[in-house]
Amino acid sequence: MRAGSLKGLPWRPPQTIIRRYLQDARYQAFVPPPPSSLPKPAPPKTYRRMRKYGRRLLYLSVGIGIIYVIDREFLFSSLFRSARTFGTGAVVAADYKINFRAHPPFAKSIAHLHSRNAERLFNLLDTNGGLYLKIGQAIAMQSAILPPEFQKMFSKMFDDAPQNDWKDVERVIMEDFGKSPEEVFGVSFTGEPGKGVMERRARASASVAQVHWARLQDGREVAIKIQKREIAQQVGWDLWSFKIVAWIYTKWFDLPLYTLVPFVSERLLLECDFENEADNSERMAKLVKGEPRLNGRVYIPTVMRELSSKRVMTAEWIEGVRLWDKATLTAPWKGGRKGSPGVHGTSLGPLSQETSAPVDSSNLNAQFKPDRSSWKGRDGKGGLGLSLKPVMQTMVDLFSAQMFLWGWVHCDPHPGNIFIRRLPSGQPELVLIDHGLYIHLEPEFRHQYALFWKSLMAFDNKTLATITKAWGINGVDLFASATLMRPYQGGDQSTNERLMGDLTGKDEADRAYEVQQRMRKGVREILSQDDLFPRALIFLGRNLRIVQGNNQYLGSPVNRIKITSLWASRALVESPDLTLREKATNLGRHLVFRLVLLSSDFVFYASKLKQFFGLGGGMEDEMEAHMRGIAKDTFGLELNHSVFEG
Repeated sequence: MRAGSLKGLPWRPPQTIIRRYLQDARYQAFVPPPPSSLPKPAPPKTYRRMRKYGRRLLYLSVGIGIIYVIDREFLFSSLFRSARTFGTGAVVAADYKINFRAHPPFAKSIAHLHSRNAERLFNLLDTNGGLYLKIGQAIAMQSAILPPEFQKMFSKMFDDAPQNDWKDVERVIMEDFGKSPEEVFGVSFTGEPGKGVMERRARASASVAQVHWARLQDGREVAIKIQKREIAQQVGWDLWSFKIVAWIYTKWFDLPLYTLVPFVSERLLLECDFENEADNSERMAKLVKGEPRLNGRVYIPTVMRELSSKRVMTAEWIEGVRLWDKATLTAPWKGGRKGSPGVHGTSLGPLSQETSAPVDSSNLNAQFKPDRSSWKGRDGKGGLGLSLKPVMQTMVDLFSAQMFLWGWVHCDPHPGNIFIRRLPSGQPELVLIDHGLYIHLEPEFRHQYALFWKSLMAFDNKTLATITKAWGINGVDLFASATLMRPYQGGDQSTNERLMGDLTGKDEADRAYEVQQRMRKGVREILSQDDLFPRALIFLGRNLRIVQGNNQYLGSPVNRIKITSLWASRALVESPDLTLREKATNLGRHLVFRLVLLSSDFVFYASKLKQFFGLGGGMEDEMEAHMRGIAKDTFGLELNHSVFEG
């Protein structure tokens, strides 16, 4: 090798650069070893555990998917709604079980604990919808005794619920009547001459039903109340979930809640039966017509049975002003000598040429109801021109007669279920709708309840104690205050002593928590004899609470407690269930009782005088302020009666 060829390479000794490798063994081809010489083969990896759990996961996913599809398509998400209820209920229960104490370990304060759980429950009720909204509204009606965080959140429960699509409405009608809406109501959606017309977009939508306006072939205008299609399937599951949650809370928190559930569930179930609602409506119309003091002042819309079923109810259309529209109730009347359209059940009047002509209602959102607001005047600023006193007087008279005289009580008299119309005489006519939620009072209990109210105003503590003992209720003064919705000053204040005596808390938070624990014990004592407790008291309290709120909203124009007490005393004289001797005895007591009530007039007119000069609110406002003060100072509770803000 020439030196020039190694130029550029590092120098190394020659023996490391040139080396020769020689193989002297003879070449032999490779021969695989015989099988007998090989070791025993290892078993292949099968990943049995992974495959086992993989199959289980696959089966579970497929099962959940199938259940989800069946639940959504055939059960209207009833199963998942129930699962959501149990999950939220468990979280709320655990949160209160751990943190409801003077100094919560996982919450900033008791108020923060209430706030987050109020939001959880509201979201549950709002998401599930249907009957859950109805339950939420029932809670909202009693929110005066709930923490402020619940009061604020649940006031939204009175917002309109979303309405169902027209295809769902059609299916309900088809399922109940076996015919299309066109055949059942004699309407046309293509403008066919001689046919009626029906709006496909609901005029109002609530938790379980929505209302559509229609004009029948004979010209009558009707309100068609149609139950939402999913309700029939969901109601059984919803009530079952309600019972399970109530049972768990009863055991966990040691409160006698479950004993009340069957009665409440039965009432809610009946509210979803429109044939039951039609029965209640016709019965109330008959009772009102037979009572001279209410006939002509109260009107119940006529139900058309031939166009009604369990999920569809057709009644005459009502033109009126809702109770919550105080401005329109009192604005000047500009309709001449005639009254509001349809008063006393008269015809709404001939249709204009435009609205009586054939209409093409192919537009799903089209509205065809005639405008009958001419009584508002050309500027549209007119109203019914009514005084609020006779309006509220009629309302208290009606519901007092239901409680004490007839024993059939409408338990949902919120402002949305009451229309006001103007009679030709210039007096108000109250129209009561939505007769689904009623309770029936047996004669014996009705007489006891009337005597209880009369004894409240006469400070007859002996009679009060006798009646409440028969009902299995301890703490007469506390129950009396809850009934009057004002502090009862005639008792021995034993309940107050039991709640506030000998508090041992070191600071205000400890003492407030101790009082609330004693109140829970008091509730257990009140409902301890659940076999004696009249379940009707639950809904009677609801009725009284709503009527009290209506009176307060209108500025307390009447002495509600006096009117109610007079009806209670009068019913003990006029009730057909009493013997002639009992009526004669009660008549003398009634005359004396009227003299006793004069003191109530002094209080009422004193509050009206202060209200006139701007020195205070009405009587209901003063009672509420007094009740709030006692509840705050004595029980550590925040009361709020503004349940209709939503």
